[in-house]
Amino acid sequence: MSQIAADYRLDGALLGPVLALLDAHIDPYLGRGLVSAGCVTSLAMQGDRLQLGLSYPYPCSGIQAETAGQLATALTRLPAIKSVDCEFSFVVPKTSADRQGTLARVAHIIAVASGKGGVGKSTTAVNLALALAVEGARVGILDADIYGPSIPLMLGIADFQPQSDDGVHMNPARAHGICAQSIGFIINEEQAAVWRGPMAAGALAQLINETAWPELDYLVVDMPPGTGDIQLTLSQKVAVSGAVVVTTPQDIALLDAKKGVNLFQKVNIPVLGIVENMSYHLCPACGHKEHPFGAHGGDKIAQRYGVPMLGALPLNIRIREGMDVGQPSVVAEPSGELAAIYREIARKVGAQLALSHSQSGVSISLSDDE
Repeated sequence: MSQIAADYRLDGALLGPVLALLDAHIDPYLGRGLVSAGCVTSLAMQGDRLQLGLSYPYPCSGIQAETAGQLATALTRLPAIKSVDCEFSFVVPKTSADRQGTLARVAHIIAVASGKGGVGKSTTAVNLALALAVEGARVGILDADIYGPSIPLMLGIADFQPQSDDGVHMNPARAHGICAQSIGFIINEEQAAVWRGPMAAGALAQLINETAWPELDYLVVDMPPGTGDIQLTLSQKVAVSGAVVVTTPQDIALLDAKKGVNLFQKVNIPVLGIVENMSYHLCPACGHKEHPFGAHGGDKIAQRYGVPMLGALPLNIRIREGMDVGQPSVVAEPSGELAAIYREIARKVGAQLALSHSQSGVSISLSDDE
């Protein structure tokens, strides 16, 4: 999987045992040993100290310390090795996606979608983008909900007005370490976008192509709910690398989530996994866990379609309060439980993307009658 040539500078007697121990360490997100996954890029000895270089195809700064400790414990069992220095890097897998203009600077495009509104899709998209950035990636977010843009408010940049350096492309906003673009930066927040489907789709295409995107590992696209013109425009016009489907446990949301999964499968866009919002509620007084909207709905969809269950978020007032004031959970409480869940989801998304698109991105055009 690695696109970096390995540089092993160990004598033959030591190389075999070291590689065996490294491959016995199964990466929890790739499901492979580090050698088999192509993560081991360099090995060298300085006295009795092993210099180990690891390059991951997904951003994973949050697990590096734990991984280094586990590897050091295993490798120092070899008599020749007294200590281990681990150097981590992240290299996003390249694709053959044919993107034009400033989108050519984007390695992967991730659509975050839902079959219906009100399931926390935008909240998930924002926190996923921020979590990917905290894990070490260069990230942007595109608000593709032309009729109801919410990203400006959620990132705390509702007053941003795009400027252009070349008179053609708009510079995206920047907030919390990521860049962002939204129709909400262009039209007044109280102004309704009274556009038919083709007009909205055209506005989205213009927003995508006329933004001066910087070099990005991931562009997270917050999709509008449903399976209409905007979704089809994105699948036709942009090489989407994969999709994350957001749902809640109740039956009506699950029915619509299935439609979302089916849409992406129909246009040959890999579904990277399912995120279940409002999965459970913990009583702040006694800690009792209850499931007001049902239980295990996301798991059932994931099992039915053979896609990963990426994570489950609680029904927690702090998530809503943070979004309302432009302080999403990942940045408002970076060491908190909610941020940890989003970062876990981010690592899973990055790993799934690496596994399904290590060589190429996918774009497909639909016929007019579809």
